[in-house]
Amino acid sequence: MIRYRALVPEDAEAVARIEAESFPTPWSREDFWREASNDFACYIVVLDEADIIGFGGCWISFEEAQVTNIALTAVQRGRGLGKALMTRLMCAAAARGAARMTLEVRPSNASARRLYEELGFAPIGVRKKYYQDNDEDAILMWHTRLKEFADEQTDARD
Repeated sequence: MIRYRALVPEDAEAVARIEAESFPTPWSREDFWREASNDFACYIVVLDEADIIGFGGCWISFEEAQVTNIALTAVQRGRGLGKALMTRLMCAAAARGAARMTLEVRPSNASARRLYEELGFAPIGVRKKYYQDNDEDAILMWHTRLKEFADEQTDARD
């Protein structure tokens, strides 16, 4: 059974393993342990029974949320869990006062770009040589109607 909940410090090791599996320059266990206690951070983990199979997070400052990372274990990708996780993260950020959300995505990550566009993100620029592992650019994307998006999700559940 799939469920979602907020990240707690005890999740740091499992989340760091997923991060290492997913990204060429991963955050450490200590990074996630700190994020779990950061008042400006909002992280959600995805569980299958008791096992953490994914996570997503953002930093919230004033009315803006910046997605820091989102990942699922390799075997869980392609099942729609990323969209469900991102939707929950967007709603959680809106509930904490964010009106807008931004993120960076690799041009080579077509599936992530499609997902973000489906959720209402629009490309607005490029950050040159953003990714340290290969100097790949990043596409900067914004969602400027986060509260309306969250309201629509609530209405759809009712």
